[in-house]
Amino acid sequence: MHVLFVCTGNICRSPTAERLAVAYAGEAGVELTASSAGTHGLTGHAMDETAALVLRQLGGEPDGFVARRISPRIADDADLILAMTARHRDEVLAMAPRKLRRTFTLLEAVSLAEQSGAQSLDDLAAARARHFVVETDIADPYTRPHDVYESVGQQIADALPGIVRLF
Repeated sequence: MHVLFVCTGNICRSPTAERLAVAYAGEAGVELTASSAGTHGLTGHAMDETAALVLRQLGGEPDGFVARRISPRIADDADLILAMTARHRDEVLAMAPRKLRRTFTLLEAVSLAEQSGAQSLDDLAAARARHFVVETDIADPYTRPHDVYESVGQQIADALPGIVRLF
């Protein structure tokens, strides 16, 4: 199973989610690969320094990360696409409309899984028609104070177990 996380620059939120998802899946004994990309990815950049620090505090490892911009090929290679905002989700779907049943915001996917009791990605896709999700976006911490990065990192960390359990 391959999960793609998407944000704007691919230097804060999506790499945090990517690296934590792999760490959490490993702890749970779940076979999962993850990657990330940005809708306006800062191709070739490392993680933002503050985001990398917060990632380490949460148990993830930023070393070796390199940002990239999303493309239709990158989207097509994913089994599940989790965007940080509804706008990111919509941008992904504009370039990869066949991924509709497998593209959500991270918070949308977690909420749908909790509301529906989804046990698989197919259950998650079916839940979209039966359940309403209010909060879908994870704010961008870029250039904001350190506590905003911590809050966003914790929000991502809190959401991921609800996704990892689907595998």
